[in-house]
Amino acid sequence: MRYRELTHLVDDVLGPVQGRLMLTELVLGELGDRTGAAALADGAEPRDVWHALCDALGVPEAARWGSDPHRQAPPRHAGR
Repeated sequence: MRYRELTHLVDDVLGPVQGRLMLTELVLGELGDRTGAAALADGAEPRDVWHALCDALGVPEAARWGSDPHRQAPPRHAGR
């Protein structure tokens, strides 16, 4: 997953305002007690940020990939 795909999913699944707010304000333990934006700035994989954000917000697996039926779910890293 690339950063562009992450921001598209954030907007599509969480909404452009709420999603961007969660990305920049919600501190996620799964990302070392950083926000998604801080984790990305520190070099975290966008896929890991997306999974952590969805986990924290309780987004069901089936709803994580937005309205595009052709989008493939990026795999989680081993151990997650």
